[in-house]
Amino acid sequence: MYDYIIIGAGSAGSVMANRLSANPNTKVLLLEAGPTDRHWSVQMPFGVVALMKSKQRNWGFHTVPQKNMAGREMFWPRGKTLGGSSSINAMIYTRGHRDDYNDWAALGLTDWSYDRVLPYFKRAEHNERITDQYHGNLGPLNVTDPRNPNALCPLYLEAGQRWGLNLTTDFNGADQEGVGYYQLTQKDGQRYSAAKAYLWDLNRDNLTIETGAHVMGIELDGKRARGVRFRQGKKGERYEEAAQAVILCGGAINSPQLLQLSGIGDPADLTAAGVAVKHALPGVGKNLRDHLDITLQQRTRTSESYGFSWRMSYRGVMGLYNYFTQHRGIFTTNVAEAGCFARTNEGDPRPDVQMHFIPAILENHGLTMKFGHGFSTHACQLRPQSIGRIWIKSADPFADPAIDPNYLDHPEDVACMIRAFKLSRDVIQDQVFADKRGRNHDFHWEAVKTDAEIEAYLRQWAETVYHPVGTCKMGLDDMAVVDPEGRVHGIDGLRVIDASIHPTLIGGNTNAPTIMTAEKISEYMLGSNAAYSRVAA
Repeated sequence: MYDYIIIGAGSAGSVMANRLSANPNTKVLLLEAGPTDRHWSVQMPFGVVALMKSKQRNWGFHTVPQKNMAGREMFWPRGKTLGGSSSINAMIYTRGHRDDYNDWAALGLTDWSYDRVLPYFKRAEHNERITDQYHGNLGPLNVTDPRNPNALCPLYLEAGQRWGLNLTTDFNGADQEGVGYYQLTQKDGQRYSAAKAYLWDLNRDNLTIETGAHVMGIELDGKRARGVRFRQGKKGERYEEAAQAVILCGGAINSPQLLQLSGIGDPADLTAAGVAVKHALPGVGKNLRDHLDITLQQRTRTSESYGFSWRMSYRGVMGLYNYFTQHRGIFTTNVAEAGCFARTNEGDPRPDVQMHFIPAILENHGLTMKFGHGFSTHACQLRPQSIGRIWIKSADPFADPAIDPNYLDHPEDVACMIRAFKLSRDVIQDQVFADKRGRNHDFHWEAVKTDAEIEAYLRQWAETVYHPVGTCKMGLDDMAVVDPEGRVHGIDGLRVIDASIHPTLIGGNTNAPTIMTAEKISEYMLGSNAAYSRVAA
């Protein structure tokens, strides 16, 4: 028997396994459905391109047909390996705006205000460059600047300053708004995932890590979680008990799915899927929020960008040599090296649009390869009002759940995304790129002029930028799934700790906030035990 069983070894699960197993008298089992992360495609930053197509390390979900998005079933990649999505993402370290967390406090989550969460961001962080009141330098998660930024990025920064944005060296400091290079979860030119930060250097007899372990259900004894059923390859089905708690860290998709498979959720959803209702909790799977994003592409006559071409062949060979001998060069890129947070709505004191600048032609999540050179801009709405849901379609634990983000259901989302499109268009058409710009013979955004045409283009081409949250939301209202410490309402010995408990979507990339969430709740669980609550990795 274990004291704690943690389901999911992603950004939150890696933190929880480290912090809880710091007590040598506590036995911890960490279960991960995917394989190990010791693979070149995970450790090489540019491997993110290959990971989009991976069948082993990417769940590769799809949404249900989207009524507001031309009926498309949209691709939703999520990490399926040690480190979870922190092992397949673009490694961008942003925290959101301070008022995003103050919004949580205003919902009654008073201990989740910006001032209360900042110490846990700092506790997790080891920032190589910035030493001030906003950053940590002793934590396990390495944060650094891009090692070899692409030559097109300075042009993007110059253009941004002409739109009126200040050049910034820190999106996570006193002011989020501005244009600059993103800081990244990398170290020495390699990806630094949550697993690498919190698990790799551990050698603890009291921590057992099982990969290839697909959890099938959480076993309840009345209103208490007792254990976990899982299947692990040729070992078949297994059952393990947890003396203190089962901790669900599956993320915004897998966590509500597993609760529902275990009979915890909206009775209507469970009954429709043929699952017996063990605990009615109507908020499970509801409150789904995600950042919708529009990408515009521009071909170039020059070959500074990353691309598929004969001119790139020599650079590619030298890049591989530099990477494997020095961990430098083009293969250390996270692809999305620079970006901005901008206010496109004068009535909003916070940036409402985030942009990622890609010195490459990017289409369809990189799944569609384009020959040649160019650059792309991602632009997403930071606080969408449209709300979706996730539900199981059957009692089969190996079947994907139904995912309905309900994109562009709210008129303000449409208005903001039109503004985001125009911002991207201004970037691409800026005069700083005049000497680089080529003919776009296969991209059609240039023909889009009116707001109505832009709206139609968005519905046809916008995609996720990979930030789903909220499906097991934290709160005190009737639709809340967990309390402010991650405890599932009405069930003893069961917690959910991951991005699914975030009640609203923060204005930025969600990996750092997920790690912060686990750091904060781990301290709730450890309480005042000073020997373990402040332990280093």
